[in-house]
Amino acid sequence: MQRVLTQRVARLFAVRIKLSPSVGAAAVNMSTLLVNRPQYSWLRELGLSEDNDGVYNGSWGGQGQVVTSYCPANNEPIARVRPATMAEYEETVQKAQEAWKVWADVPAPKRGEVVRQIGDALRGKIKALGSLVSLEMGKIYVEGVGEVQEYVDVCDYAVGLSRMIGGPILPSERPGHALIEQWNPVGLVGVITAFNFPVAVYGWNNAIALICGNVCLWKGAPTTPLTSVAVTRIVAEVLERNHLPGAICSMTCGGADIGTAMAKDERVGLLSFTGSTQVGKQVAMMVQERFGRQLLELGGNNAIIVFEDADLNLVVPSAVFASVGTAGQRCTTTRRLMLHESVHDDVVERIAKAYKQIRIGDPWDPSTLYGPLHTKQAVQQYLAAIEQAKQQGGTLVCGGKIMDRPGNYVEPTIITGLPHDAPIVHTETFVPILYVLKFKTEDEAFAWNNEVKQGLSSSIFTKDMGRVFRWLGPKGSDCGIVNVNIPTSGAEIGGAFGGEKHTGGGRESGSDSWKQSSGNYPACFKLNMEFIIHLFPMPHDALC
Repeated sequence: MQRVLTQRVARLFAVRIKLSPSVGAAAVNMSTLLVNRPQYSWLRELGLSEDNDGVYNGSWGGQGQVVTSYCPANNEPIARVRPATMAEYEETVQKAQEAWKVWADVPAPKRGEVVRQIGDALRGKIKALGSLVSLEMGKIYVEGVGEVQEYVDVCDYAVGLSRMIGGPILPSERPGHALIEQWNPVGLVGVITAFNFPVAVYGWNNAIALICGNVCLWKGAPTTPLTSVAVTRIVAEVLERNHLPGAICSMTCGGADIGTAMAKDERVGLLSFTGSTQVGKQVAMMVQERFGRQLLELGGNNAIIVFEDADLNLVVPSAVFASVGTAGQRCTTTRRLMLHESVHDDVVERIAKAYKQIRIGDPWDPSTLYGPLHTKQAVQQYLAAIEQAKQQGGTLVCGGKIMDRPGNYVEPTIITGLPHDAPIVHTETFVPILYVLKFKTEDEAFAWNNEVKQGLSSSIFTKDMGRVFRWLGPKGSDCGIVNVNIPTSGAEIGGAFGGEKHTGGGRESGSDSWKQSSGNYPACFKLNMEFIIHLFPMPHDALC
């Protein structure tokens, strides 16, 4: 679904040519919460109000210091959330452990049925929840809805998986014995998600962990607490209808104190963390110190390589969407565009022209293609990165300024002329800045792709099939996601999502990623036909 969404939005980038008006008139009184305004009445459909509980463990609560969530498009307050205290965290973990004793006894296909119902419940709220993602995170509406759809899709995937998970029967060295590989749940899976995908990443982890027999404890980003609350309300209603403990899908809103507690807590069988490489290193050390399991989805410094034989009509919209989609705030955003010297000037000219045609505006306006950065701090990081690029020899082709409008809007930016190994080029700045590099040979381009510390996504554009297989082979891209003639952004839930090196090495969503939510326990049994018949009664002739 995400790949289809990527293609649709990429096509929109190729045809939109107007710049939409600024976000309304002067900002209204900051004391007025958006949740109370008639045009945002749909927030009530998600169970949100002025003040919201930020803890769920079968019952709702929250005694921490009140947090206000702001809309990045105008920096106005949406609503307030009361996060968890450390005492409430402790209570929630204990309730989750008790809930696991119930959930682990539910047969996997029946767990899949509950996950199917969660997917259906999300479908029923997809427009309102997608609008909330757009309002609170800042991504455009179509991406917000697409993100919820991704949670729905992984629920569908998990339903089928619930009838397929299992281990092989292996030959035993001992006569009359069989070696059976058994996969069991790890127990409590902690999930810490980032602001840029406040729904989908939790969905990747939650749906798969549930069908494996685990319970979940979720801490969403501190700047998107309303989305965490709204999603949890939808999931909690499904659990309640099925007379299951709500703590199967617990939530504790909070900051670094809650995240640190989860990383250090030996009761958390697996900790999935999505965020920056800097914080991910700290999380990894805390989890490793207790010999715990971790799943890290960290930074990406993704590159598109365009060879001399590439179809430039395919390259331009792909590169534009991959570099400015979600205002450059995807883990898979294209940050480096490597162009063969024979096509460099032509591609730069065409992409710069396309940048000037991008429709910028309210993220919840269906015609908008580019919204704000998530926070004011991100705006400052954008300015700092541009200044560093200039100091290191870069030339500003377009963009480079804060936009004169309410909210956290900056111009999408293209910079050329930097060396491939310039410090700023090797730095992942989570903003819409594209560094364009000129190369001569295939070996040079492949080496530049691999020389950065991160290894999430990568792509080449070429018609040379020999080159394609070299790119996919052991001497090609060292990234976890390797693309050909498509952008670096986007992913499909059927494949395992994740990267190498400083991206963390974790895998989420499809393929064999479910095995990270389970433990592998080889067991050896002496074969006993009467024992087998007792477990699986059947007519005598069925044994023949």
